[in-house]
Amino acid sequence: MAKKVRVGVIGTGGIANGAHLPGYASIPDECEIVALCDINPEALQRTAQRYPQVKHLFDDYRKLLELDEIDAVSVCTHNAAHYGPTVDALKAGKHVLCEKPIAINTQEAKEMVETARKQGKILQVGFNSRFSPTHQALKRFVDAGDLGDIYYARVQALRVRGIPGWGVFTDKEKQGGGPLIDIGVHVIDLALWFMGHPKPISATGVTYQKLGNRDLVGFMGQWDYKNFTVEDLAVGFVRFENGLTMTIESSFAANWKQDTLNITLLGTDGGLETSPPTIVQEKHKALYHFEPRVPGGGQQFNTYNAEIKSFVECVRDGKEPLVTGEQALIVAQITEAIYRSAETGKEVAIS
Repeated sequence: MAKKVRVGVIGTGGIANGAHLPGYASIPDECEIVALCDINPEALQRTAQRYPQVKHLFDDYRKLLELDEIDAVSVCTHNAAHYGPTVDALKAGKHVLCEKPIAINTQEAKEMVETARKQGKILQVGFNSRFSPTHQALKRFVDAGDLGDIYYARVQALRVRGIPGWGVFTDKEKQGGGPLIDIGVHVIDLALWFMGHPKPISATGVTYQKLGNRDLVGFMGQWDYKNFTVEDLAVGFVRFENGLTMTIESSFAANWKQDTLNITLLGTDGGLETSPPTIVQEKHKALYHFEPRVPGGGQQFNTYNAEIKSFVECVRDGKEPLVTGEQALIVAQITEAIYRSAETGKEVAIS
């Protein structure tokens, strides 16, 4: 039997307890959770009680990284704290699964990618939507050429009243931004993956703070509206080297009829939508659409577990991950350019 991958988890907040730790625990024959770390002792102890088999607890991630028995780590800290633990873990010889976004700016993201390359270690980023069987089926349609040349994409991650009432999601200093960097990055990444990661060359964007700083109803708990420092809506327009363009809409709060999470791709031979999964084509002088159905591809499929299992297999077998640091860097370049454009009122080049 193959050797178990030994894992440490840095940060024991919501994403660790909701995704990473259950994911590792679901494959006990393939991996072992060896250590946990959090600067909040109460959070650390709460998590440790759920996983009594964990041998080591730390309040400083550097001490965790000193353990020779650890092969890989999950970085589950807030966005602004992705960079330090990831770079240090890679330099310590550990493979890393870093939660999305890879970092809050492209400079940090580039250093993370370069460090992984120099150290010869895996840097996977937590864009779990790619692991959906339905999304992978749609990807096969695109790769087979059923859409022809894709020339336009529209991505939407819109919540009507979905400002998180916990964590640091409304704190720009720790989060780097609002819905664009939190949920928008998921649809941006998925669209780029569908399209084969075309090279972005520029972006224009506008951000709005119209609702988040008001005492409004919340569907995801009540946030501190008096200290709301991120945008509640971001829109962007991206140009790519191959002539393709993409529009982006992402909100935590909007006066919109329903939450929307969707990607639209328009090509010369067909179109695609992800919600519901749909392929549109013309044949025999008629336009038609169909909705592919994939076994096990419904909402009950746990993409986090699939993401974790894939990471463990990549570490164990030396394979390249489905989501690479280089690809996550492209998402960071786009989001940073949109934010910069919103600040300056000008189009921002992406190098």
